[in-house]
Amino acid sequence: MKISVVYYSMTGSVFKLAQIIADGAREAGAEVRLRRVPDLLPKEVIDSNEHIKNALAAQQEVPVATLEDLVWADGIAFGSPTRYGNMTAQLKNFLDQTGPLWAEGKLAGKAAGFFTGAATMHGGHETTILTMSTFAYHHGMIIVPTGYLVPAVHGTATGGSPYGPSELGSKNELSEDERSIALFLGRRLAEVAGKLSK
Repeated sequence: MKISVVYYSMTGSVFKLAQIIADGAREAGAEVRLRRVPDLLPKEVIDSNEHIKNALAAQQEVPVATLEDLVWADGIAFGSPTRYGNMTAQLKNFLDQTGPLWAEGKLAGKAAGFFTGAATMHGGHETTILTMSTFAYHHGMIIVPTGYLVPAVHGTATGGSPYGPSELGSKNELSEDERSIALFLGRRLAEVAGKLSK
């Protein structure tokens, strides 16, 4: 199985989720590409906030995503922080460039999972995953949610839901529930992608 984890992370929290999802896919035997989408923040905004500047600097070793990373993969996990219940402009900008892939059906039948993070409990975790997922419907992808198949979803008070992994609060470390849900999605996405690619 080949899995691409494609994300945007301004403060580093979604980056942490992306890394754990990649680990879960590797545990299931997948070859993994971890990729970040280009940042669109003006330099003065980045330079004026040490937290953002440090988080973006910590991700500089992660290759920038290309459309070829989507074509290469059997399954793709897409991640973005919430912006008013929706994905960031950075991820949307990248997804909006997939028109040529859509025209040729290059992503049809591939597995797709989604993950997010928000600073507040009701900050749009689930709506962000739902709005990201409409992209997959238009490409004819197979959406792979976490469901209630991982015990942490049943009782988490931080991030994660049957829609997919999420992170609450932009904290330094993910909770055990957030980690277990993210690992589960990585493993499940790889397993489903492996079955679909046969």
